[in-house]
Amino acid sequence: MTDLSELAAGDEATAEAVGKISEAFEAVERARGALYTFHQLTGTADFALEEGIEKLRKLGQEELAADLERELLGRNVLPGRWTFQVVEDYDDTYYEVFRQYVARARELTGGRRHSWEAKLKQRRRTPREPGHEADPGQAD
Repeated sequence: MTDLSELAAGDEATAEAVGKISEAFEAVERARGALYTFHQLTGTADFALEEGIEKLRKLGQEELAADLERELLGRNVLPGRWTFQVVEDYDDTYYEVFRQYVARARELTGGRRHSWEAKLKQRRRTPREPGHEADPGQAD
């Protein structure tokens, strides 16, 4: 692996560009995580709703229980879609395409992940100072 402190100006600009693409993908990863949270919370709500419906039935509130069961239990969150389908569509339509382009962009930096951050680390750390080592387990 090439020492990133030795990058030429053009290579540094490449690392910066690829770094921005990676930064964008990190936001996409967070959005994807939020979708999984949405998926799990909606499922949790649906199962809790089912329990509430059963409790209403035991209290003799059949009409309300039947209305909730018919109108809400298992309802689509978007037209024709449950949350798992939203997640799958996001993955297939956007996330996977983005991931492939990130991999392609990283080819410009020898396949290195976080090449821009590695360059920043080289500039910002204090060589030979404890806690500023270039890599884990290495002394300068």
